[in-house]
This record gives sequence, C-alpha cells and structure tokens, in this order.
Amino acid sequence: MTAGPTSETRGHQAAAPGAASSEVVRLEDIRRTYYMGDQEVHALAGVSTVFERGSFWAIMGPSGSGKSTMLNLLGCLDRPTTGSYFIQGQDVSQLDDDALSDIRLTYLGFIFQSFNLIPQLTVEENIHLPLYYQGWSPDDSVERAVELAELVGLGDRLYHKPTELSGGQQQRVAVARALANDPAILLADEPTGNLDSHTGEEIIHLLCDLNAQGKTIIMVTHEADIAARARHRLYMRDGVIERVEE
Repeated sequence: MTAGPTSETRGHQAAAPGAASSEVVRLEDIRRTYYMGDQEVHALAGVSTVFERGSFWAIMGPSGSGKSTMLNLLGCLDRPTTGSYFIQGQDVSQLDDDALSDIRLTYLGFIFQSFNLIPQLTVEENIHLPLYYQGWSPDDSVERAVELAELVGLGDRLYHKPTELSGGQQQRVAVARALANDPAILLADEPTGNLDSHTGEEIIHLLCDLNAQGKTIIMVTHEADIAARARHRLYMRDGVIERVEE
C-alpha cells in the first residue's frame, strides 16, 4: 500500500474523529515545517494515518525521513505546523504546554533508547515517579511499582540503582516506568538500539507480550529484524508515508 503526501492509511476502516471506533490515534494532513535561516525544512509533508487500539506498529525510514519528528508529535513533545492530531477522539494539536503535559501523563508512556533513568533512584522509585506527578498516594504508587517490576522480571531488583543493573535490566525498568500510568499508547524510540542482539530480543519479546495483552505500541526502529516482530510496519521517506505493510 502506497501513501502520498495527503493520503490516509489505516489497518482497518476507521470512523470519524470522536465516533465510537477502535482507533486510538488519528493524524489528519500533519505537516511540520522548521525554519533554518531563510530555509524551510519540511520534516513532515502531509501525513494522515490511523493507529488502532491494541495494534503494534514499527515506523521505519532512512535518516531525515521524518520518523523521529512523527514520534515527537505522537508523544505531544512537539506540535504540528498544520493539521490535526486526535488521541481517543480529542484534538490535541493546538493545546498549550500545560494541557499537553496532562495528555502525556494520562495517555502516553515513553521508552527511550538511552533508558533515561534517574541514577540516584532505585528501581522502585524510578518506576513510581510518574505516579507522583499524578498525585497517587505513596502506598498505592509503591504497590504499583512492585507489581510492574514483577511484570518485567525485576521483582528481585527493587532496591538496586541503575548502575547496578545490566543494559537490558535498565530498559526493563524503563518499560515498567512507561506502564505506570496504564497509558493508552506506548511509544518506543529505538528501544533496542543500545542493547546487544540477545538482550534486544528479550526487550522486543517483552513488548510483544504487552501487545498480546492489549497494549497499543508505536515503535521507531532502524532494525529490520526488530520491525518484523511488529504486527504492522510504516515506512517513511522525505516526510511522507511511503508504504504500509499489514
């Protein structure tokens, strides 16, 4: 399936924004333009697509294709220059910074290539940190952190700090932290990029398990073997969707 600059791609027929449907994300003619002096850089040049609830997508493309810009927009870390972005039927494309922060805390979980753990905090503390910002009680947040540490196989590492863990274990902590608020969407940016092949396989297996349990995952990766484990693949080039593999 090939998508042009303003075409829409979807795994299944989707309803209009706000209607009862299985879609969790909808992008409508998203464009992101950066200005470098008097030059315009069109990082995204008209992207329209739907990600459905419970799907697992890998976004691929060469350097400069727009995949990182797209992930930043999906994560509400950036805004489109034009176009609309719907999460759970709500248009979030023009929200202010405070509202976008609330959206991130409520709907989104992030997994980064570099783990982004706080070295001074234990595994348990790193996991329950997002819950602190959501106003959870200390007892409830600790209980949730223990539950998630066990889910990712680190129940016996609760009081270790990141420097006492392997790279794979640190990424498991990052996955658990991303799940703390039970997000509608899990966004992963090169989640195996800093890991050896064996450890990377463990992490992608964990993501596949989470997807099998119903979690929506959108992952950027440059590794074809990792992308092959996703249920759908979206290829980008020059700021547009080049093709989609279902």
